[in-house]
Amino acid sequence: MKNLRIVIITGLSGSGKSTALRALEDIGFFCVDNLPVMLLPKLLELQTGTSGEVSKIALVMDLREKHFLEKHIEVLSRLRKKKYNVEILFLDTNNDLLLRRFSETRRMHPLSEGKTILENIELERDKLHELKEMATNVIDTSDYSVHQLKKHVQKLYLAPGTAKKLLINLISFGYRFGLPPDADIVLDVRFLPNPHFVKGLRECNGNEKAVEEYVMDWDDTREFLVRLSEMMTFLVPLYEKEGKSYLNIGIGCTGGKHRSVVILNQLAKYFAGRDYTTNVSHRDIDRV
Repeated sequence: MKNLRIVIITGLSGSGKSTALRALEDIGFFCVDNLPVMLLPKLLELQTGTSGEVSKIALVMDLREKHFLEKHIEVLSRLRKKKYNVEILFLDTNNDLLLRRFSETRRMHPLSEGKTILENIELERDKLHELKEMATNVIDTSDYSVHQLKKHVQKLYLAPGTAKKLLINLISFGYRFGLPPDADIVLDVRFLPNPHFVKGLRECNGNEKAVEEYVMDWDDTREFLVRLSEMMTFLVPLYEKEGKSYLNIGIGCTGGKHRSVVILNQLAKYFAGRDYTTNVSHRDIDRV
């Protein structure tokens, strides 16, 4: 189990540790926030006894836990002597930005020792100096947006050539039954000829070959799919660049049984051909 990758995220309060933790969670790390440092060896022992499904663990550990300062060096040194692959990601930020963040959020500084916020920041910086010296990676987040920090953290901890692609959730639906509430993009295909009015097709659905052939036999359908593919080719990389982890796309027709199902299946083929992970759901296909 010494092949288990362990990343401990620490650093100054307000420097972006929660963002870093979410970034690692999005690339497959098992994540824990504010684990008491003395419980870390026990967590790893428990993991040793499992089937090995978890290969990467990320933990935020900082001054919120009262024994962190007095015990972290002892615990981390002991784990490294046991050949555990422990990495420390230390996040730093300039004082002006930290002051503004505490002022805007009205959060209490975790030290709160009867001093001003600036004094607490300087005290925390001094207390964490030795841990910063031990760090595998140090990021000054002063000039990072949330999306930039997430992207940078993922770049550090993804293996070369394994950049995570957007998860695409595709859902067909019927306008008769309402819009999908979590859709980011909704496309209406009610302009296409409706198999509902074709003898022998009304009781079929868009997963059946006869309905697919009927919908795909029209010039407007084929032209629409060309233009839809072009739009996705343009849009999806921009969503990825922005740091989005998943994209929900809804395709709707009147009842959600024929046209939307066919078009959604075609869109799923488009994404599969570009190595995107897709989840396909035909929400209303069995509704009357």
